[in-house]
Amino acid sequence: MLEPLVKADHLKEYFPVKEGLFSRTKNYVKAVDDVSIDIQKGETFGLVGESGCGKTTLGRVVIHLIPPTAGTLVFMGSNLSEIRKEELRKLRPHMQIVFQDPSSSLNPRMTIKQILSEPLKINKRFKREETTKKVIELLKTVGLDEQHLYRFPHEFSGGQKQRIGVARAIALNPDFIVLDEPTSSLDVSVQAQILNLLKDLQEKFGLTYLFITHDLSVIKFISDRVAVMYAGKIVEYARTLDLFRDPTHPYTKALLSAIPIPDPRQRSKHIHLKGEVPSLITPPAGCRFHPRCPEAKPSCGKEEPRMKEIYKDHFVACF
Repeated sequence: MLEPLVKADHLKEYFPVKEGLFSRTKNYVKAVDDVSIDIQKGETFGLVGESGCGKTTLGRVVIHLIPPTAGTLVFMGSNLSEIRKEELRKLRPHMQIVFQDPSSSLNPRMTIKQILSEPLKINKRFKREETTKKVIELLKTVGLDEQHLYRFPHEFSGGQKQRIGVARAIALNPDFIVLDEPTSSLDVSVQAQILNLLKDLQEKFGLTYLFITHDLSVIKFISDRVAVMYAGKIVEYARTLDLFRDPTHPYTKALLSAIPIPDPRQRSKHIHLKGEVPSLITPPAGCRFHPRCPEAKPSCGKEEPRMKEIYKDHFVACF
């Protein structure tokens, strides 16, 4: 197998919880706790889980927007935790992100031309007269045109704003893009347009995606492989079709059972989980899912299960 474009080993991201007059660290929010994944060049790697499980934090750590607390992160053969700032700056154009909320990720005081020109100017890719041509080209690539150049973000619909966010992400011809729930705030019909656009761009430019979402139907449509995250940890990952056909972890089974079936004659066997998502400050001992797991055994609360390969390229952390 070829060397992966992105390889994360035992990544951790802990945020300090400070209290008292002197803001002393009393504890940590363990948003990402000992996560290992690899993303192959040209694939779409899906990441799913409930809100608050650490998906977005992991996405930001993977492109080094947030330096990891511990662990190793290799991108294009370079260890991002060890390289100098100058070398990291050279790698920055190769990794980009599309944020969940297009309204808050676009500067309301800048025109679309200014927003799309900014990364080109910072990285000194084009001369001034060439920059406008490149911006128009970017707009056309994502389904907009020249008449939108001098408008402000508030003059666009949610779908158009997300297209602008995608145009900004591909401006520097990156190799890898983190897509942080890029369709969650859009209407269903607009979601389909954005997903088709992302697929077309991937084919045209050879892009690699980390696609973060809580929508399993979207994951099934766009992803090659998918990882399921719960309370800061990956509990299962496999090829998308294998995961949907044969889910193994009880949490994965519960997630898949919640997918609506578009046929009133069929009854879905929804798995109702008891309890609440655990605190990431004081997570349960052993398997973090065991307090809610319908298949839990006494050993689940004492020992943490290790990730193991049960079928070819199908891994699960469960006893």
